[in-house]
Order: sequence, then structure tokens, then C-alpha cells
Amino acid sequence: MVKEKLIRKRNEKTFTQKDLAEYLNISQTQYSRKEKGEVEISDEWERISKLLETNVEEIRETDPNKNITNYFENTITSNNGSISGNYYCNVPEFLLESQKEFIEMLKKEIQQKDAEIEILKKRINELKQ
Repeated sequence: MVKEKLIRKRNEKTFTQKDLAEYLNISQTQYSRKEKGEVEISDEWERISKLLETNVEEIRETDPNKNITNYFENTITSNNGSISGNYYCNVPEFLLESQKEFIEMLKKEIQQKDAEIEILKKRINELKQ
């Protein structure tokens, strides 16, 4: 989700993406990805609002449909023993879609290989006779 309010406020203050990137100590490309919604803006909202002399609420935009919360059962070992529990990970939808497409492509390749194996097995049986 493009951060329209943030872009509007940045432009009002006549800051460039490069200006904000330098302020946040990141590359301009990384900052651009944040404005486009490709990378999440997390703890930087406060710093950005300070530079733009505004409240976080005036520039923050979140898209609850953009991220999917995945639950992973995991175990962490510490000095005192093991801790088990659920850990949460937000994965952008475009990454999930990309992975789904890749999985489908791999499934098709597996089907093709299985078909080739069957043909070769039949050929081997024919040669044995």
C-alpha cells in the first residue's frame, strides 16, 4: 500500500526521498520501497514524524490486508532450558503469491519427471524381454 499521506507531507515540507533516507540512515532505494509499501515502516514512524514536524497519526497508513500473520510452533533453547510457544511473522502478500507460483511450477515439473520415469521404466522392461 503506497503511503500517500507520508508522501504528501514529505512533499509539503519539500523533502526528497533521499533526504529522508539520509535522516533514517538507509539507502534512497530502501526508503522508496517503504513509501511504496513494499517494506514495512516499523519503529521509524516516530523519527519520520519528528523530521516532518507532524504527528505520527497524520502520516501513518497501514493496510491490514497487505500482511498475513503466520503462526509457527517453535522452540527456543535458553540457558535455563527450553521455551515453547507460538511466534508470529508478517509476510507481505506479494511474497506469498510469488512463492505459490513457484510451488505450482515445481509441481508441474515433478509431474513431467514422473511421466518421463514411467516411459523409461516401460522402455527398460521392453529391452529386458
